[in-house]
Amino acid sequence: MTEMVKLIESRRSLRAPYDPGRPVEPEKLAQILEAARWSPTAHNMQNFEIVVVDDPQVLEAIARLERPVSETFIRENYAQLSSSEEELLQRKTGILGTMFPPSWRKPDFRLDELSADEIAAMHRPLPASPLLLVVVYDPSRRAPASEGDFLGIVSLGCVMENMWLAAESMGIGMHIVSSLSSGGEVKEILGIPERLMIAFSCRLGYPGSAPPPYLRVRREVVDFTHRNKYAG
Repeated sequence: MTEMVKLIESRRSLRAPYDPGRPVEPEKLAQILEAARWSPTAHNMQNFEIVVVDDPQVLEAIARLERPVSETFIRENYAQLSSSEEELLQRKTGILGTMFPPSWRKPDFRLDELSADEIAAMHRPLPASPLLLVVVYDPSRRAPASEGDFLGIVSLGCVMENMWLAAESMGIGMHIVSSLSSGGEVKEILGIPERLMIAFSCRLGYPGSAPPPYLRVRREVVDFTHRNKYAG
């Protein structure tokens, strides 16, 4: 049990480019997919399909797609930012603002006030990786009596976590790419039917260099637990 908790604690998002010359071994990919297979899903619906992308030409086509950051994302992201490590340690939630450009750290962010260079910086290239998994689901298959298919969405989160922990246990980096979830050109490239939606995509691979250290914070258990009655 202690080893499992340590694995959960060590899991992190590795956003850096992965070594293109070191693909994920087939047997390790099989274990990651096996972990997805045994994910808990509402009513055992198994409401997901996974497109495995390892063809260099297909990966390159996806990497070339425009992935602009939306003004909505930047405005809502601002509330999660801390200006210093001291503030982050005190808040125990969110991330350091220094991870983002100065223009993203303004409460009154306006897209039309950015310089040409700042706008160009919002169009981020997809970092290199030898493997991309695209998880899709059918929104018309709702978990029974689940408003907004909340239970179905939670199930997709279980798939993500199972794959992530399996990858972490084998020393494989993983990075969730939410900007591909809008579909469009990605679905066209991968032949994903219109009726299906992309839940999330994830890059997998071995980092080309040691990831830089950064401050990771979590609330203490006492901060989010309530005994017998909610005491918020």
